[in-house]
Amino acid sequence: MSHWLIVGLGNPGERYHSTRHNIGRMIAEAFVETKRLQFKKGRGNWLEAECVVKGEKVSIMLPETYMNNSGQAVGEFIRYYKIPSEHVIMLVDEYNFPVGKMQLKQGGSDGGHNGTTSMIAHIGPAFWRFRFGIDKQFGPGEMADYVLATFRQDEIDLRNKMIERGVKALNLFLAGNPSRALQQINAEKDL
Repeated sequence: MSHWLIVGLGNPGERYHSTRHNIGRMIAEAFVETKRLQFKKGRGNWLEAECVVKGEKVSIMLPETYMNNSGQAVGEFIRYYKIPSEHVIMLVDEYNFPVGKMQLKQGGSDGGHNGTTSMIAHIGPAFWRFRFGIDKQFGPGEMADYVLATFRQDEIDLRNKMIERGVKALNLFLAGNPSRALQQINAEKDL
């Protein structure tokens, strides 16, 4: 049985819960909810839950280190549980995509995202990046305020559909069909 880790990037605490920057965390929470699980305090600075999907052991974690230091908690987690970084799926926001668009790929650069930069620094670049669109409606110097704001009322429906598709995509991927999951997600087909 292989061991996979889903990491929902975001900031801890009620203040940040529904912000654009926390879409990865929202999807991890929704995944855990569909499995009728609950997060519990981990051995380090994170929350964790565990399940089995089609014979694969799956851990789901929410770093409690704040976005820019996410990799610290993830590094500690995978060293303790002996999970290779190729078996880590990071769920993260992407402002270059409109709300609703998702993309899954393995490896690559940090794409200018501080959470991804921290992940690469602590576990190397071989992990999977599952990116979720939060749109780019901000001017120069406004990015921090924008990503730490909640979704607008007219985006909530699209956001919720994206969360639902994200959970379905994770299940498809973990059911032993990464190439089909990749194809359907990146071509924006129904899952």
